[in-house]
Parts: sequence; C-alpha cells; structure tokens
Amino acid sequence: MPVNLSRPDPAALFPVAGLRLGVTEAGVRKTGRKDLTVLLLDEGASVAGVFTRNRFCAAPVQVCREHLSAGQAVRAMVINTGNANAGTGESGLAGARATCAALAGHLGVRPSQILPFSTGVIMEPLPVDRIKAGLPAALADASEDHWARAAEGIMTTDTLPKAFSQQVVIDGVTVTVTGISKGAGMIRPNMATMLGFLATDATVDPALMQQLVTGLAEGSFNRVTIDGDTSTNDSFVLIATNKASHPPILSLDTESGRALQQALMEVARKLAQAIVRDGEGATKFITVQIEGGRSGAECRLAAYAIAHSPLVKTAFFASDPNLGRILAAVGYAGIEDLDQTLIELYLDDVHVVTRGGRHPNYREEDGQRVMKQSEIRVRVQLGRGDAADTVWTCDLSHDYVSINADYRS
Repeated sequence: MPVNLSRPDPAALFPVAGLRLGVTEAGVRKTGRKDLTVLLLDEGASVAGVFTRNRFCAAPVQVCREHLSAGQAVRAMVINTGNANAGTGESGLAGARATCAALAGHLGVRPSQILPFSTGVIMEPLPVDRIKAGLPAALADASEDHWARAAEGIMTTDTLPKAFSQQVVIDGVTVTVTGISKGAGMIRPNMATMLGFLATDATVDPALMQQLVTGLAEGSFNRVTIDGDTSTNDSFVLIATNKASHPPILSLDTESGRALQQALMEVARKLAQAIVRDGEGATKFITVQIEGGRSGAECRLAAYAIAHSPLVKTAFFASDPNLGRILAAVGYAGIEDLDQTLIELYLDDVHVVTRGGRHPNYREEDGQRVMKQSEIRVRVQLGRGDAADTVWTCDLSHDYVSINADYRS
C-alpha cells in the first residue's frame, strides 16, 4: 500500500487554460486499462524538457530531443504505457516517428510539433497500429478537466495515480499550476522522473523555460530514489500556455519569477515524493538529510549512499534499528577525507551517534520506536562545512522482489 498517499480528487485539480487531455484504452499491452493519453496545446504555448542520462535511452526520448531542438512550437504530446519502446533500435525510432505523424495528421500540424512518450516493458516492439487506432478516441475524450484521468492513463506498476495542483497570485492575477507523474520502480532519476508533466497558464518568456525546467527537476525528481536504477525513458516536461493576463515573466530573479518558481517547485516535489510513497512494495517514506558538508555534491554522495543501500533499506522495512548500516554507507560514499569523529546521526528526534560513536544516552528501544513509523527522517551531520541537501527514498520489502519478478507475466 502507498505510504500516506491517496487517490487525487479530480475536483481539486485545476484546469490549465490552453491545455486539454484525452485518455483511452488502446490495448497497448493489456486490455481493459487506460494506456493512451494525449495532451493538446493551444497555439502560443512554450515547452521545455529534461530527459534521462541513461545512454541506452528509449526511442521516444531521442525523438523528443530532436523535435524540441528543431525549435518549432509543440502542439501535442502522445503517451503510451505498457511498452517502453526502448532497446528497439531503428524500428523503435520509426515507430515513435510514425506515432507523431499519425497524431499530427489528426491535428493538421507538423510531426515535429508532437512529442512522444512511452513507458513499460523494454525490448518489445511498439504496437504502432494499436496506438494509431486509439488516437481518435483519445482526441474525442480531450477536455481541460481530465487531469485525473490522464494521471491514471500514464500508470504502469503504480498503485495510485499521482496528480497535484495549486494556484498562486502573480501581479494580481490568479495563476494555475497542475501536474501529473508516474513511477514506482526503476527509479533513480538522473534528470527527472519516469514520466512527469507540469503545466501552468503563466505567461513566461520562452527563453526562460529550459532554465526553469532544469531547476525544477534538480530540486524535486533528482532528489528521489526507490531502487537506484535510472530508467531508459525518464522524461519531465514543463508547459507554459501563456494564457494568464499578467505581464510576461522576463526573469526568474523577480518577485513574479520567484513566486512562479515556488509554486511550480511545490507541485514538482509533491509529484516526486508521491513516486517514492508509491514505490514498489514500499511501507516507509524516508527523508535523508545531510548537513555540514563542504558542498552540496558531497552531501548528495552521502545521502544517496544511505538511500541506495539494500542493507539500510531492508533494516527500515524490518523496523530494525541496525543503524551502523547508515554509518557504513556514509563511510563508503566517496568523501575521501571524511573525519568519522565529527559525525553526528539523528533518527527523527533520537540522537544516535555523537563524535563518530554511539551516543551515551541512546537506547535501542528509542530507535525502534522511530523505525516503526511510516515516515522517518535520517539526519547526518558531517562536521565539514555549511552545505546541506536532502533525498527522499523508501524501504525495500519482499513485495518489491515479487513485483519485479512477475513484471512481464
């Protein structure tokens, strides 16, 4: 079961002017499930994205990069689940391009104005004919208020759809931010997440979009991990429909720019954390906070060493305060001149380690009390400087193994 995560209320997801979403069942892999989604953008929208750094990236990732670099206005996106179209060679690229061409034909735009996304099983041919056949129904379903349906339509092993929304006042005008994401396994984003789509009706200078989406990914999806695996299909896209009537945001270093960034980041972090809360087999949501580093980079080394460790993650699943595993992870994180006598370790409010050794007042029953919680904060002080960073992760359970052993069946 997801950790303190509930199904989104469709009524709480604000429509974004200038964007419509349509969902259908195309039978991409299995019948009877929503698996084909389209996002349709009015003219004048701006789009930017960040994509996986996995060198074995999927065909749709390659095509998205090509189309975005071409500089033409993006008018639609097409997303299929059940098939990742990764590890499919030239035929996979041809399939992604054929999907774009098919949707472009329905909309009367160029194929290069379509962005394709796929998620699911790797190394299986994309069923292009099924996707083409499903497009008319997805288009007929398109509506501004179908965010909840779209969140469900992009799921794979997720147990719940993930969608969040909020509004902020910029220069006296109410601006909307709404987003969806999917992901539960093969999660160690190295740019973004499995799939994430974040939209706003704010009016933003197109020149700011890439800077904005990169910063959002770095502060949200690049701070989560479930199993340490970076997917072949990771994609995070930011859309500004430019429909809000406030003066254009020309710099992020202004009051309006900062207000928009904050609203976008809040939604992006909720989407990223929802992926961890719905991690395959997860029973605990864990915040790993590293303080006192010389740089953010070395703080992240320590944080990810803890968050990726199977020994640490299984101890959390068992509610076993075997906390020496955390110290061991910090020690092998790659901080070459780390002084272990400066390390302080806290488990929520429990001071476990001081000056590199067991705190004299630490009692195992206090550690076990925290370990039994569904949400836990691990805080490590390195004693080296003023830098800090945070990563969110989950435990590793029997169900994670079962889910992935049975994934293709």
